[in-house]
Amino acid sequence: MRIIPAIDIIDGKCVRLTQGDYGQKKVYNENPLEVAKSFEDAGLKYLHLVDLDGAKAGKVTNWKVVEAISQNTALAVDFGGGVKTETELKKLFDIGIRQVNLGSIAVKNPAVVRQWIETYGTEKIILSADVKNEMVAISGWQEDATITLNDFLAGYLVRGISYVTCTDISTDGMLTGPNVNLYRKIRNSFPSIKIIASGGVSGIEDLHELKTTDVAGVIIGKAIYEGRITLAELKAFN
Repeated sequence: MRIIPAIDIIDGKCVRLTQGDYGQKKVYNENPLEVAKSFEDAGLKYLHLVDLDGAKAGKVTNWKVVEAISQNTALAVDFGGGVKTETELKKLFDIGIRQVNLGSIAVKNPAVVRQWIETYGTEKIILSADVKNEMVAISGWQEDATITLNDFLAGYLVRGISYVTCTDISTDGMLTGPNVNLYRKIRNSFPSIKIIASGGVSGIEDLHELKTTDVAGVIIGKAIYEGRITLAELKAFN
């Protein structure tokens, strides 16, 4: 199970939201590169990097931060936040981003995303499903979609998608524990999908529970920044 610390960016700063609410923003560090380097120095290998300005605007916004982290660390970075064009996608890969999460565009323009999967391969594209009451939300969670999680995943499974980041919005940033039942349900319905669990991790015990669901990875954000989990604990977990 991949241990994936998260950095969310607004105005070039490292922040966390609560339940995706841009009005409930807390700045943790003015320098996201410094945070990324601390993860690398602790021996962690992966990073989930989100451009929250980009998710809201519908275009990648914090390019300087993304490039700085990608170019100045050896972390395997997966990026999400507003990617809408192939130009953006290619630029992200060119600056060293390993995988790109596609959410809103995957709901609104599946034909384009299916083409990108064919062009770049399933190891480079992560389907991003932000879930509220088993419906998929888009545009930085500002907009509810009309597609169920099951239909969303089934539509891309036939196109060969391998990785899915699934965020339970109701738990995200709440430090109340992840929605383990949701991930078990997805694993049972779509056993071939590599699920990256996101939302709600509050302590190391949550990672042990998630491991029993056979998810491929887990994203940890606020629990790190609030001192609920140490980087040493994350390094030692596997």
